Amino acid sequence: MKLTFLSLLFLAMLSCTTAKKVLPSDDDKPMKETSNSDKLTYLALGDSYTIGEGVKQEGRYPNQLVKQLNLVNSNSWEKARIIAQTGWTVQELELGIQQEKMDESTYDLVTLLIGVNNQYRGGSVENYKVEFEKMLNRAIIFAGGNTAHVAVIAIPNWGVTPFAQAKNVDKKKVKNEVKAYNLAQKTICNEKGISFIDITKEYENAGNELDMLAADGLHPSAKMYEIWEEKLLSHVKTLIY
Repeated sequence: MKLTFLSLLFLAMLSCTTAKKVLPSDDDKPMKETSNSDKLTYLALGDSYTIGEGVKQEGRYPNQLVKQLNLVNSNSWEKARIIAQTGWTVQELELGIQQEKMDESTYDLVTLLIGVNNQYRGGSVENYKVEFEKMLNRAIIFAGGNTAHVAVIAIPNWGVTPFAQAKNVDKKKVKNEVKAYNLAQKTICNEKGISFIDITKEYENAGNELDMLAADGLHPSAKMYEIWEEKLLSHVKTLIY
């Protein structure tokens, strides 16, 4: 009986050892799993143009972009994380990020569209430069330091909209100020190696057409956001795929 017991014990230990050897190592595991934790991630930072004031969730350009990216690469992207609110300036976006208590997650794509409310409230370009650069550095950190995975979207010239006409604003003044803000953005982006997505021509050409605008006559419609999404999609495909 003693010999039989020891033999059985030895066989049991041998069985456990063998079982451990057949478990796959980390190197053997596939690069991409089907779980959400293995999907690519996208963080969209901004204001009313990013949250999509006046349009349904699926009409927002970040959500349109994710939908198209998933068509390109078989459902490999998580739902976009959007940190944006109507009316936010750069400083208010910063406060919004702080309130979100962002963790140390790294995103595969980060977009930034911010500044129209700084311009609308009469903020100086010089002050905007300082605030924008700080926020852009934030975006780079969220992208894990990979500047190739960060994109800045130009501020649209809202002076062409029916809203501006109803408010009797100086269209030339708005255009020149928005142009100065965008030039400041582009210059800083070039210095840091960040892609700048310019949508100003498209907006100026169609920003007074009713089907390109939300009901308020100011913010873009889903159709206008589709134009932005197409420019982003073309850009993202060259960087990530």
